[in-house]
Amino acid sequence: MTKMSNSPAYLRASLKTEKPIVYVDMDGVLCDFDKRHEELMSKGINQFQAFNHAFAFKDLDPLPGAIEAWQSLQEKYDTYILSTAMWSNTYAWTDKRIWVQKYLGKSANKKLILSHNKGLLMGDFLIDDRIANGVADFTGEHIHFGTEKFPTWKEVLDYLLATKQNEKD
Repeated sequence: MTKMSNSPAYLRASLKTEKPIVYVDMDGVLCDFDKRHEELMSKGINQFQAFNHAFAFKDLDPLPGAIEAWQSLQEKYDTYILSTAMWSNTYAWTDKRIWVQKYLGKSANKKLILSHNKGLLMGDFLIDDRIANGVADFTGEHIHFGTEKFPTWKEVLDYLLATKQNEKD
């Protein structure tokens, strides 16, 4: 009988790792969506139509420290990008995928999850700037990005890297 560990990867039942799982939101956490939203509104597009604009999610700027934070988290955590794409804006789905490849590269290969209910996923931490789309139902710890406790990536990394270090002690 052949052991499963010798089987091809596509036949293995589990992809679990020993690392804790961290999900990272895109808009307002990795990407500067607010800047684009303001740009579109300054061109006369109302705030609701701006979400459905073809360029709403195209090539957004990374937030300061976001790329470096993603790379740092890779060392200690099993990290994934967890984002919600506008159902009515099909460009958003593609633009998010292209952004991940462009800015996060191979380290994010096949790690993009698009869901309208983030509370369905199992994990240890979710870094998100909002509580919408199931964030409030996430069973792990919500790190509320952009708040007084976690205003920037520096505070998030200080917390997560200290948390991981404490687990080793």
